[in-house]
Amino acid sequence: MSRLRIFDEQRPDAPLAVHAEHAAIARELGQVGVRFEQWEASQPIAPGASQDEVIAAYRADIDRLMGEEGYQAVDVISLTPDHPDRAALRQKFLSEHTHSEDEVRFFVAGAGQFTLHIDGKVYDVLCEQGDLIGVPDGTRHWFDMSEAPYFVAIRLFTNKDGWVANFTGEDIAQRFPRMLPHASGQATA
Repeated sequence: MSRLRIFDEQRPDAPLAVHAEHAAIARELGQVGVRFEQWEASQPIAPGASQDEVIAAYRADIDRLMGEEGYQAVDVISLTPDHPDRAALRQKFLSEHTHSEDEVRFFVAGAGQFTLHIDGKVYDVLCEQGDLIGVPDGTRHWFDMSEAPYFVAIRLFTNKDGWVANFTGEDIAQRFPRMLPHASGQATA
């Protein structure tokens, strides 16, 4: 189940609010300029589907966003608990950073935890299958996929170089809850 926890940036132990309904999550995130949508595939996606099959299944939504926001590139990232580079990939995203473009991710399968640092608050968003999150450029954030990652995500970029981070050097990400692996191989936070 998707979830949003909102914290004061000084209180990682006590959320100010928790939301589990998509409309409430979208409303809260929309108030700080973050896009949160639900998508459905136009055709079933089988485990192990190729990047081309995944993109084809969501082509209408991808084309809509590319037209609305000017995204230039799209790809698919897929990680499982046995991926040989999972620890290095996880570490790459765990420190607070910004981008000079929007970061848009749609979860085809599995889950990931985006944590946003905006105006003295921390918005911890557990995204699951069907969720799209659009983090505006310049927004301080970090991403956790857990020690046992399991997700397939479509990524959209305005920068043809793909993912380029500008790290803030702040240690705030170390103080907030991490995503924990779930017994089934899926992760929770």
